[in-house]
Amino acid sequence: MKTELHLPSDLRFLGVAEDWLFSTLKLALGDDVDWSRQTARLRLALVEAYSNVVRHAHCEQPNIPIIFKLELRDRDLSLEIWDQGQGYNPSDYQMPSPEDKQEHGYGWLILNRLMDRVEYKLQVDGSNCLKLEANLLRTVSNACEVEYR
Repeated sequence: MKTELHLPSDLRFLGVAEDWLFSTLKLALGDDVDWSRQTARLRLALVEAYSNVVRHAHCEQPNIPIIFKLELRDRDLSLEIWDQGQGYNPSDYQMPSPEDKQEHGYGWLILNRLMDRVEYKLQVDGSNCLKLEANLLRTVSNACEVEYR
């Protein structure tokens, strides 16, 4: 299953992005996924990615669209977030040090901890793509049942 959503670069539309993502996933997968485990991590990843595009890539210019592309194969989710900003070079990333008490720079770390795979493509046909991938674990119906990946 594939679908996409185009939204303005405006944080007021964050709820629309969340509703689209979770409504689509729940429609496609139903109760086959442990939503109590998956919702928080997906919501935090979406909030982090969306707010970074609005604040940094598009510099609070709501007229520039953000494109979300969702692909679902079985329970493997791929979410691409496309922006038209200058871009970000992940190889320049330096992990924040808690001793420095810095307020910014945690986004890349958060995304990589939350998702199974994070990929960033800089300037693909004039746009940048952040690709987030995750396996949505099956609901465990029996206490003895465990799924390993």
